[in-house]
Amino acid sequence: MAKKNKKRFKTKVIVVFDLILILLVACIGYYFYMASKMQVDKSGDSSIVVNDLDDKDMKGYRNIAIFGVDSRDNALKSDTHSDTIVIVSINNKTKDVKLASIYRDNYSLIPNKDNEFNKINSAYFKGGYSLALNTINTNFDLDVRDFVTVNFDAVCKVIDLLGGVSLDITPEELKYVNGYTKELNKINGTHVGKLKSAGTQVVNGTHATAYARIRYTKGDDFKRAERQRIVIQKIFEKAKKADLKTLNSILNEILPKIYTNIDSVEMLTLAKDIMSYDIVDQTGFPFEKRAFTYHRVSYVFPVDLTANVTKLHQFLFDATDYAPSDKVKEISAKLKEITDNN
Repeated sequence: MAKKNKKRFKTKVIVVFDLILILLVACIGYYFYMASKMQVDKSGDSSIVVNDLDDKDMKGYRNIAIFGVDSRDNALKSDTHSDTIVIVSINNKTKDVKLASIYRDNYSLIPNKDNEFNKINSAYFKGGYSLALNTINTNFDLDVRDFVTVNFDAVCKVIDLLGGVSLDITPEELKYVNGYTKELNKINGTHVGKLKSAGTQVVNGTHATAYARIRYTKGDDFKRAERQRIVIQKIFEKAKKADLKTLNSILNEILPKIYTNIDSVEMLTLAKDIMSYDIVDQTGFPFEKRAFTYHRVSYVFPVDLTANVTKLHQFLFDATDYAPSDKVKEISAKLKEITDNN
């Protein structure tokens, strides 16, 4: 009898072990299946130039550039302008997150073979993610190594899966939301109707994305960047409250529609840890600025660059000892010459 019981016990242990092993293999398989959906590209990583200043305040942070592209054919890699540029700075210890929009018309040194000055959003068009990151790092003394590029269609789908987001839409914004909704319907093949009234309301993905694209109200592109940060924050807040099934649906939807140099396993880990992050502040760069036409093109100029970059480091990293590099001082002098004469 004792031998039979012992044999049964061994059989149960083997069955339980096999079930655990099968479950583990299934989980790992699903994990890598999800990860395989992403467009991961590290081909330009070796050419990324980062700030080599001995800046202790920047240590302990992970910085990721989010590029939002307005590509009708879902082209994410280059030959498209990054109309949205947001630096996401994560404090690795506290998990606090800060967002800084870089205005797309910011007059910047593009560190390609021509070392030309142009709008910062042209860097992505001219040289893909590596030139875009180099432009950010060179002009602002940063060490951004990671990026994520998304198209408007992905944003629409994520918000819809989250059940919409709450936005306060002004009467001035309403007509533009409806105008961009019509355009997004053409791009995405959807049939979303117009919003009927202004005010605080829960809107779907198309309406929220249309809201984030508005640039013709008071505040122009600066207000547009602020709207984009608002939508990002709303998505983040809603995602933190979402259940596992919803988050899984979001990953299924968005992973094939993003382009990044963050490897797939690490990206899924970042997504898994979303509950521990908090967006604590947001801003736009440059802080002090002038917008005017230069050589028949409209640009935004920092006034002056060194002071603005110092303030950016204070905002992102609570920096106390940051001193601008010689390169930033050189660029700043060039910009000052232009602003002093215009």
